[in-house]
Amino acid sequence: MAKTMSSSTKQGEDRRQRTRQLIDKMLAQREQLMALLCEVSGVEPFATQKPLSELLEEFCQVLVDYIASGHFGLYERIAVGTERRKAVVRLAQQSYAKIVDTTQVALDFNEKYDNMKGRDDLEILQPDLWRLGEELATRVELEDKLIECLIGSEGKAVPEKQPH
Repeated sequence: MAKTMSSSTKQGEDRRQRTRQLIDKMLAQREQLMALLCEVSGVEPFATQKPLSELLEEFCQVLVDYIASGHFGLYERIAVGTERRKAVVRLAQQSYAKIVDTTQVALDFNEKYDNMKGRDDLEILQPDLWRLGEELATRVELEDKLIECLIGSEGKAVPEKQPH
């Protein structure tokens, strides 16, 4: 019996460690995404001399990576039933529809702007960036609640976001 409990404890620790790694990866991608969003938007001190098409390409890649890490990392684990904590599952179910909405806005933005080489129809970029920024803010808020629920039971807080 002791061996079974030890094995079960180890599996739980492994799951928590994998969850923490998923969260850390997603938060790192989020930080990079937000810096690039500021850069693409021309927000000081993030303004750059890089060509806008180059910035947009990089931004879109990070955007898709970030969105995927949430869906195929954090939410997939809950969707396939490997998450056993009822509070986490309940919170994920409550926020999932809005997460899907934010995902669609991000994918639409990516489809529209991913390959801008040689194109000069960027006058519509700012309103699209504004809408995407609003959706990302909503997503960040929902994700932070879920992260807090996921790791709150470990006695750890969501890492402080360091200003750049």
